[in-house]
Amino acid sequence: MMAAEKGCAPNTLAAYRSDLEQASRRLGGRLASADGEAIRAVVQHWSGLAATTLARKQSALRSFFRFLVEETMIGEDPTRTLASPSRGRALPRTLDRAQIAALFTLAEERAAAPDARAAIRLLALLELLYGSGLRATELVSLPRRAIRIDQPFMIVRGKGGKERLVPLSDRGRAVVARWLAFVPEDSAWLFPSGKNHLSRVRLFQLLRAHAADAGIAPDRISPHVLRHAFATHLLEGGADLRALQVMLGHADISTTEIYTHVDASRLIELVNARHPLARRPGGSAAAARPDQPR
Repeated sequence: MMAAEKGCAPNTLAAYRSDLEQASRRLGGRLASADGEAIRAVVQHWSGLAATTLARKQSALRSFFRFLVEETMIGEDPTRTLASPSRGRALPRTLDRAQIAALFTLAEERAAAPDARAAIRLLALLELLYGSGLRATELVSLPRRAIRIDQPFMIVRGKGGKERLVPLSDRGRAVVARWLAFVPEDSAWLFPSGKNHLSRVRLFQLLRAHAADAGIAPDRISPHVLRHAFATHLLEGGADLRALQVMLGHADISTTEIYTHVDASRLIELVNARHPLARRPGGSAAAARPDQPR
């Protein structure tokens, strides 16, 4: 149902399957016949987990029992009284511009060396993560022909199988063109590895090793941190929130709004420069720009 009707991504399906299998083992294989008390005991067993993980596990249980009720396999949903954990909304981890520069400086130096296949691949991965804001799964599973060097965009299949148009910088196209010289013509993937594509785990490992070489703590970086940096730096540069939502592939703009965490000095500058009162006589912006109409 989740795959065919909801179009959930493979990672979501795998996570939900794991959650339900864990719950079933906890109940001796009798998950489908569990009552509310048994389900609460399972959730209590998970209580030490992070709020986001617990929320996902509860969502898996709710989806499972909702399906059983809709299919008239059970009469009552035992998860109906479960209290949802409070997750809050943590600010995303990101990197500042100096750290991004350090990553790219080292990658470009290595990519310029002889026999630099691995370095060029890493540079292409960095360009697409930070330059286009791709998710890790979207990046490693890109088809070989997803990028056309003569076009400043690519079509990416994201969560739920939804496609979106993603901009591709001139830098990104140039690096991908260099990398394509190493990719066999008959490869199904842009980043092949054995009979499949590069794995998310291997991507994570490559980034951490590169970060350490660039003088950045390995635990500060991940594919998603570079995606956060893409969004944060675009927004700081004046990007429109709605455009950012489309580029990131967020179904709900409230997810994108988390990137509005900007420093206080920029907020002050924004108010002084854009608020109507700043343009009235005596306003600081008006005083700073006497040539502007009031």
